[in-house]
Amino acid sequence: MPDAGMPRRALLALAVAGLGASACGGPSAAKTVAPPAASGTASTPPPRPPNALATSRLIGFCGAPGSRALGEMTGDLAAAGRKLAQQIQSFPRESPVTPVAELVATTAHPVPGADGMYRSRCADSAVREYLDETRALKGLLLLNIQPGRADFLPEVRAYEHWLTEPDVGVALDPEWAVEPGAVPGREFGRTTGTELDGVAAYLGDLARRAHIPDKVMVYHQVAASVVRDEASLRPHPGVSVVKVVDGIGGAAAKTATWKTLMKTKPGHVLPGFKLFFHEDTRRGNALMTPAEVLALTPQPAYVVYE
Repeated sequence: MPDAGMPRRALLALAVAGLGASACGGPSAAKTVAPPAASGTASTPPPRPPNALATSRLIGFCGAPGSRALGEMTGDLAAAGRKLAQQIQSFPRESPVTPVAELVATTAHPVPGADGMYRSRCADSAVREYLDETRALKGLLLLNIQPGRADFLPEVRAYEHWLTEPDVGVALDPEWAVEPGAVPGREFGRTTGTELDGVAAYLGDLARRAHIPDKVMVYHQVAASVVRDEASLRPHPGVSVVKVVDGIGGAAAKTATWKTLMKTKPGHVLPGFKLFFHEDTRRGNALMTPAEVLALTPQPAYVVYE
């Protein structure tokens, strides 16, 4: 049996995880044109455009193909996009908002698979479908990574052909990053600031080389044990990092988790907050309102719903 401390969403996600797997003329002869004067310095490339975090708040839905347990962004994506737009309208219009679709692209499994990594990767066709809907919303696509027994960096690199797009980032989910010998869903996984730093350095370098906006990198945290030694996550040019607190329950419990986990957030990392339509309300609790979420200190830069 899974650990009693694991949330119900973990068990639901594992039960359905398999459903989500799988483009001059030369100078005139009458006049000699002198070559340009040699310059001692190379021309400076134009500045890269800002990313969504620099200009707006992010508000999003999670999801995966065929898996309601992983969030609202599934099934009819156009309908899910309309629901997300309605959710955004419930927030005070005090600042611009960018819609986000957080696609669970690498999904953890309770069985090892052919390579023994206890995870599967989303097909390119599914990523394209989600990206098309995100662009219809004028939003941002985040590829959520549940690595199983794999490491985060190889899983992120597997999507590099998508990450060279200007509106695609990543969301790392260390709750599902288990050690050798462990099985996803039976206990919480974990990561370190050093591992997160390696992904941030890679993404920043990718953004600079491709001359695209800074990559958005989210990491989720449900409990203190899930991310160790966060101070090792350093700032890197070309990437904007957000820590999303995934605490479950009523407003009091979620706020308490928020206060605890914000204490270890590095100063250069932006705050984010996650709400669960079902898990947060299963004991008669009311889902936190946008006003309650925005009253948190520090105020979340990214609010995501599952």
